[in-house]
Amino acid sequence: MDAKNATETVTLSQVAAQLRLVNRSVRRNAGSSSDSQAGSRGVAAVLVCIFQGDAGDLRVILTQRSSSLSSHPGEVALPGGKMENGDKDEVETALREAKEEIGLDQSLVDVVCTLDSFTMKNGMVVVPVIGLLHNKAAYRPTLNAAEVEAIFDAPLDMFLKDENRREVVKEWMGETYLLHYFDYEFEGKIYVIFALSAGILIQTASTVFRRPPDFIEMKPKFWNSTTST
Repeated sequence: MDAKNATETVTLSQVAAQLRLVNRSVRRNAGSSSDSQAGSRGVAAVLVCIFQGDAGDLRVILTQRSSSLSSHPGEVALPGGKMENGDKDEVETALREAKEEIGLDQSLVDVVCTLDSFTMKNGMVVVPVIGLLHNKAAYRPTLNAAEVEAIFDAPLDMFLKDENRREVVKEWMGETYLLHYFDYEFEGKIYVIFALSAGILIQTASTVFRRPPDFIEMKPKFWNSTTST
């Protein structure tokens, strides 16, 4: 196998131990920091839920948003959404949204860390919450048809490979950057994972497998800005 495309075999237990060591420590008072971090748009969280597939590979749960939604209809996304007043932190937001969207009970999810947040153009701060699903058989996917059209999973290491991937050059406020698009076939249907979701999964895969992607990432600098743009 080409060393460039080789991905270390990693078990779910190894991931748990590794990510707890590099834990960014969950932000406990996200609401109080939203003024400085997220402008008027606030904070959101997404759940990157990883499990071990039948072949031993690490896989991540994804959704296709409902085509009837006013925001990003029909796009592939990670379960998640905006923080609500009753949420104590981003972890609670991500777990609540996953339960609402895909019927994933939080008791099944072993939250190991949060990753560095992403800031969107509108000032919204998105926090990736990494959770492990140790008992995949116990999860019975139940989609909320008002929000989700499909639930599927994809191999995590695909977001490090230069396969079934294309890129689009973008420019914003004088900055040139790349958005990555990954095509993935699941049960006869082609899904496209791109933009912020792809960026979060590239970061997750790089952290889990402890290596950079096989392509030039050149992500938007504003994604990791600590102040609103």
